[in-house]
Amino acid sequence: MAFNELKLTTPLLNALHDIGLTIPTTIQKKGYSTIMSGKDVVGIAQTGTGKTFAYLLPSLRMWSYAKDAIPTILIIVPTRELVVQVAEQCKLLTKYMNVKTVGVYGGANMKPQAAEIAKGADVIVATPGRLLDLVLNGALELRKIKRFIIDEVDEMMDLGFRPQLIRIIDLLPKQRQNLLFSATITDDVDVLIHDFFNFPQRIEAAPTGTPLEKIKQSAYKILNFNTKVNFLQSILKDETFTKVLVFVSTKRLADILYSRLQENFADKTGIIHSGKAQNHRFDAVNKFEDGTCSILIATDIVARGLDIAEVSHVINFDIPNEPENYIHRIGRTGRADKDGIAISFVTKDDAEKIVRIETLMNKKIAGKRVPKEIEVVKELIKEELPELSEKKLATKVPKKKPIEKGASFHEKKLKNQKVNVKIRHEEKMKKKYGRPKTRGQKRK
Repeated sequence: MAFNELKLTTPLLNALHDIGLTIPTTIQKKGYSTIMSGKDVVGIAQTGTGKTFAYLLPSLRMWSYAKDAIPTILIIVPTRELVVQVAEQCKLLTKYMNVKTVGVYGGANMKPQAAEIAKGADVIVATPGRLLDLVLNGALELRKIKRFIIDEVDEMMDLGFRPQLIRIIDLLPKQRQNLLFSATITDDVDVLIHDFFNFPQRIEAAPTGTPLEKIKQSAYKILNFNTKVNFLQSILKDETFTKVLVFVSTKRLADILYSRLQENFADKTGIIHSGKAQNHRFDAVNKFEDGTCSILIATDIVARGLDIAEVSHVINFDIPNEPENYIHRIGRTGRADKDGIAISFVTKDDAEKIVRIETLMNKKIAGKRVPKEIEVVKELIKEELPELSEKKLATKVPKKKPIEKGASFHEKKLKNQKVNVKIRHEEKMKKKYGRPKTRGQKRK
């Protein structure tokens, strides 16, 4: 099936022709007619399967011109990088249409974004927090939204955006179409679907956890961070590593790795994580896409959803805690009928994680030995040191030695010693009068 069989309008077909696309992907074919029917839809698709066009094409096909240019399509995504990416793809598809797309995200001045919306907008692509800021400040109206799209919803839940999503849904018109796309359907996502969607149709591009067969996977057992760095620097010298995406578990480790690579790969290395400034993140991604930088160090949260073409290698410098994230990572290579390579650095603490990944994929990852010439460093960095428990950290308080009584210490006189003894009234009276004394018992 080709795109011209989907009953798309001429402007959309012309835009697809300019992009160089003629045949829809699985998720695009399955999703088009279902979304066009007006039903709520839940799409399960990994990054790189064409899910952005899967919801944009039918949504833009159903779009109709309005003089007031109040947005009718709202797309919510988790990160500012994804806002830019989706907005750019929407602009490519509407090249021959009178559709205005505006992307808004946090970490930037809100006034220019509000001014852009004031000029008129048909499609809004936004992160949840910034969208609410604009709505509550009166800069954006949601009363005419006909299609509400949530992309990468599982990642949004992981980032704690559930309250914002619910607040946004409460502000939307009751009569609308809901479209949700996610790589995985977690329990939190299921609850959101149950509470706010109307008998949604489920479409799936491929079973969750199925890696692309064109990706050659391998795993190397490596002692620690320092040894990983030595091995990474060695393999990066290979000329076949033309565009390498390196995944690290935390911002701190990403920064350390970036500084360690500066000596030999300063001009070739970029870094993105949530702690970096917005302009730095955009610049790093752009340089990686155009080939200025051949190595990009990233954390899962920021890299989630980024669609970067022609990645030759994905390196899991750290193994992710969730096996699904491993699938998302390696799925960034081996695209467009090209082979891809995924290399993982595995420590002894990662054994259980690898078992879970292999179980999810129903496939073994080939184990390999690190070449003997790679220097093994036994020294651990601070982040690898075991955390001491509070009991170990607590200093022992020495027992107080009994004070030896000297000349300056005297026992109190017997009558002045306070003894916690309760004396009954009868005993007190007997001691005073020499015989029992009652309180005047009544005569019979």
